[in-house]
Amino acid sequence: MDIDRINILGIRLSAVTYETLLEYITYNIETNSRCTIAYANANLLNFTYSREFLRESINSFDMVHPDGIGVYIASKILYGSHGLRKRFTGSDFYPQLASAAIKEKWGVFFFGHDTATLEMIKNKYPELNFAGTNEGFVFTDQVVIKEINDSRAQLLILGLGYGKQEEWLKKNADKLNVNAAIVVGDGIKVFAGIKLRGPKFIRAIGMEWFVRFLSNPFKYWKRYIWGNPLFLYRIFRDKMAKL
Repeated sequence: MDIDRINILGIRLSAVTYETLLEYITYNIETNSRCTIAYANANLLNFTYSREFLRESINSFDMVHPDGIGVYIASKILYGSHGLRKRFTGSDFYPQLASAAIKEKWGVFFFGHDTATLEMIKNKYPELNFAGTNEGFVFTDQVVIKEINDSRAQLLILGLGYGKQEEWLKKNADKLNVNAAIVVGDGIKVFAGIKLRGPKFIRAIGMEWFVRFLSNPFKYWKRYIWGNPLFLYRIFRDKMAKL
């Protein structure tokens, strides 16, 4: 598929919608092809800003989908009408992906988080074809890769935390037999139905990050209260440098 890309702080993001990303995954599964998919939100873009090796890893993936209101706003600041057409959030996309997997009977392997969270996914989606699961705290690459390949999964959903998950997939993509491998980070909690998002009107205005901050200010203050202004500063600095 021919998807436009835009560069934000050194990461080449694919200008996808929920529909086009789902079509891309479906195409690779139906044609027995292979693809790797990452995401980039404001927090990840801050994290990779001084980590060139990680930017290179992410940019090596077949597709990098935008995630969150911050990236959408940044695209409009940098590119105006040529920025992202719509806001994209992984938290809204993952339930669509799960529904498609159920409908098409794809075998899905979940790798990451803990056993309790993975069990919650099974409870939430009992009709999903679970090819296998493996928690993301204690594992060896060789064992996990064998489990994934032996399961004959078509779709791998990977959530090891940003940085670690991208490096793992880049290093091991050629050893995997899955058709589509998508990095979701904390999005595994979305599949489990336990990620805090707030009411629909909060999501609609792009403020669910504030709900998470209020739930645990000590944990999230650096990511949001410090990180969001830093992200916007870097975006405006890039914009001014290009004038």
